[in-house]
Amino acid sequence: MNTQINPEEYADDRRVAYLVAEWKRLSQAEHDAEELVNVDPAMKELAEKELSDIATHKEVLMTQISDIVGNDNEREWPNEIVLEVRAGVGGDEASLFAEDVARMYIRYAEMKGWSSRPLEESRASVGGYKEAQFEIKGEGCYRELRFETGVHRVQRVPATEKAGRIHTSTASVAILPIYKRSKIEINPADLHIEFSRSGGAGGQNVNKVETAVRIVHIPTGIEVRCQSERSQQQNREKGLKLLASKLQQAKDEAEDRARAADRKSQVGTGDRSEKIRTYNVPQDRVTDHRIKESWSNIAGIMEGRIAPLLEALAAADGGAMQECA
Repeated sequence: MNTQINPEEYADDRRVAYLVAEWKRLSQAEHDAEELVNVDPAMKELAEKELSDIATHKEVLMTQISDIVGNDNEREWPNEIVLEVRAGVGGDEASLFAEDVARMYIRYAEMKGWSSRPLEESRASVGGYKEAQFEIKGEGCYRELRFETGVHRVQRVPATEKAGRIHTSTASVAILPIYKRSKIEINPADLHIEFSRSGGAGGQNVNKVETAVRIVHIPTGIEVRCQSERSQQQNREKGLKLLASKLQQAKDEAEDRARAADRKSQVGTGDRSEKIRTYNVPQDRVTDHRIKESWSNIAGIMEGRIAPLLEALAAADGGAMQECA
């Protein structure tokens, strides 16, 4: 029998929970059959046949569970994501914080040797981000950043605050995995697609040809925009991938909320409305509310040194992360 894993340790893993439940049922039946032999030796032959069948079924279950959770290489970890950051409450300060958060992830990507580039940016009058999207590519990028989706809160004295009062602002983050093969099937009849001239500075393509794409999924109202590629078709294809990722995220969020009452761990619910972390600048403390851990050195964290946070989250979820370069 496969002894590399203990199925009971994965009872809360939604990927294999039904397999673990069946394995437990068979284990109880196995125990009952062994007890039957002790109580009534005349039933030995029948019990041994039942024990043999149970052992075979348990071995099959162990193999299935191992295939799913026993080897991370068996799990699909996309090496391409879209990082989406939006300013939340707090006015101009929220926009500035949104840009700080985006820069934090881009700096971390640079440390890891991942590539990144902006897809869409909407700036506030003070210079921060109302909303921004970045494409990040690199081995393990989704695996490492998958728990960052949610509301990030900052407590600090804004540069424009003359009285020295501490303000609280927020920015929401979404980590959207881009799968090579979409798990979501989209009906073309459910889409409204329109093209426009790309904005931005420079380039022969800018403001001359309608290459920027806007796609709206009519049933849900989810909207995506893409203008990072040179051709209309390329932007359309990338926009459809991003839309599929957003639809998958919305589906995952709904499923997680439905299971929330039964979940022991709230790490990685994937709900962008969940407040996950507070950056308290006056106290030089960053606190992740899901695992109730705190770190100092906010300046370093905001410059991309977030590996300790990501490692703690992965450990809390029961998975190991690759070491940060």
